[in-house]
Amino acid sequence: MKAKHQRLVLVIIALVAIVGAGLLAAWSLRNQANYFYLPEQMASEPPAVGQAVRLGGMVQAGSIKTEADGVTVNFMVTGNTADAISVRYSGILPDLFVENSGVVAEGSLRPDGVFLATNLLAKHDENYVPRELEGMGTQQAAKMAADTTVGLN
Repeated sequence: MKAKHQRLVLVIIALVAIVGAGLLAAWSLRNQANYFYLPEQMASEPPAVGQAVRLGGMVQAGSIKTEADGVTVNFMVTGNTADAISVRYSGILPDLFVENSGVVAEGSLRPDGVFLATNLLAKHDENYVPRELEGMGTQQAAKMAADTTVGLN
């Protein structure tokens, strides 16, 4: 075989291997996809019962109810419309989880229409300040940051 033909065969084999690897990766990750729903999307076209999805929206004011066990919390997530989805979560709540704040709940929809969350991610706005820096001025915060990084160099 001529060198030109050998190179052509090697290029074709390499392309087939790359396409095969891509298809194999896509096939293996097909069940790992975690779709994101807004409350109005979940109300109009709910996902399959038990399918892992993410629900994102705002925690409705006055909807947070803690059960007697102290760990299970029920609340409503709203979006841009009047649609609200009931969410149930058992576990430790994030520090930033409050009414009228953003939340992303990972979990699945139950047959009764309640979203069973396995993980909560609380979102903060652009004005977020860590507890350690609350009440400090810009100068004090900068000095504290400088003092904590002195020993790292």
